[in-house]
Amino acid sequence: MSAQGLEVIDHTVQLTHEWINELRDRLAWSSSRDALRLLRATMAQIRDHLQHEEAVQLSAQMPLLVRGMFFEGWNLAHTPLRDRKAEHFIAAIEAQVSEVQDWRGAQDIVAVFRTLNNRISEGEIRDVKAGLPKSICEMWPD
Repeated sequence: MSAQGLEVIDHTVQLTHEWINELRDRLAWSSSRDALRLLRATMAQIRDHLQHEEAVQLSAQMPLLVRGMFFEGWNLAHTPLRDRKAEHFIAAIEAQVSEVQDWRGAQDIVAVFRTLNNRISEGEIRDVKAGLPKSICEMWPD
């Protein structure tokens, strides 16, 4: 039993650390904080390119804390974005993580996609990719 009797909180913290640690390891970065920053920025861009229903379905497979970050700052009236260009997707993420010393651009975004492939069901990933612009989807590995 949790020291505070809040097992759901303990569990989501543990799962969130697992997501962050997996991404940090894939990136070969030393900073969990930077890995979290990249995860948040990339997931926000994914969210903003999806139809609302698909974004909600994707979030259902996330730990509670990750889901909260996914929805933080979401403006329904401005989504889904109409911009279909991968370079703008990358630039929007880079604007959030450009100060990260280890940032290498698109290859780091691919590490986020690989982490999501490992953490989200194959069927849901297929649905998400079907809802993304082709230029972004082409970056996402199988």
